[in-house]
Amino acid sequence: MNLRDDQIERYSRQIILPNVGGKGQEKLLKAKVLIIGAGGLGSPCALYLASAGIGRIGIVDSDAVELNNLQRQILHATKDVGRPKVESAKERLCAINTDIEIIPYKLRLTSENILDIIKEYNIIVDGSDNFPTRYLVNDACVFSKKPLSHGGIFRFDGQAITIIPGVSACYRCLFPEPPPPGLVPSCQEAGILGAVAGVIGTIQANEVLKYILGVGNLLAGKLLVFNALDSSFRQVKVPRDSKCPICSENPTITKLIDYEEFCQLRRKESNEA
Repeated sequence: MNLRDDQIERYSRQIILPNVGGKGQEKLLKAKVLIIGAGGLGSPCALYLASAGIGRIGIVDSDAVELNNLQRQILHATKDVGRPKVESAKERLCAINTDIEIIPYKLRLTSENILDIIKEYNIIVDGSDNFPTRYLVNDACVFSKKPLSHGGIFRFDGQAITIIPGVSACYRCLFPEPPPPGLVPSCQEAGILGAVAGVIGTIQANEVLKYILGVGNLLAGKLLVFNALDSSFRQVKVPRDSKCPICSENPTITKLIDYEEFCQLRRKESNEA
């Protein structure tokens, strides 16, 4: 593909980067990224990916915008309260960049539908806030050999890791089992500083862009931990688990399971942070 004059102008600050150029911008415009959750993490991630010119962005979320979302979920505005998040997200992203395609999925991901959805995309971004979705997304990406950017936030802390199936540690290598129900409070119960979501969501966008462009070093096998109170970052090495039930040479999990049951959780959870 040849970049149009308006595209050269729009993406000029990226194109002049030595590791991007016109060919790199064309890679971005051809790329397909799926973002799970249009909330605290998905919002900043989607905004930066849309601005960068990712050609197709899918957004999965089953919820409607609530007033308490607006403190951190920057895709949405006061006028959007009550609207499906995927609708307000699409409107906002298309207002930023008319060059790209936004595909909304107003649904909850399940073992029955996730494989069909993620097969259309080059890389997946997990911005969910509950353990059933995190394990479901990880397992589906491992089975489908889809790269995955995982992010998590809690109070003043955040974390991010990039998972390359067959190459780096997966989410189960890091967390083999979910915590007992009730042990880890949700953002609704424990609170979250909005800027922490912004930091981690932006890091996830950065990982996606590096992956598509083939530049830099990904957070593969490395957990990035951020603490907002002392403005510190640190990296923790995460090796592949030779006994991982899903990504080891002898996996014990060979198909998607009931993740609500696995996490001993049957109450309604949202798909985003």
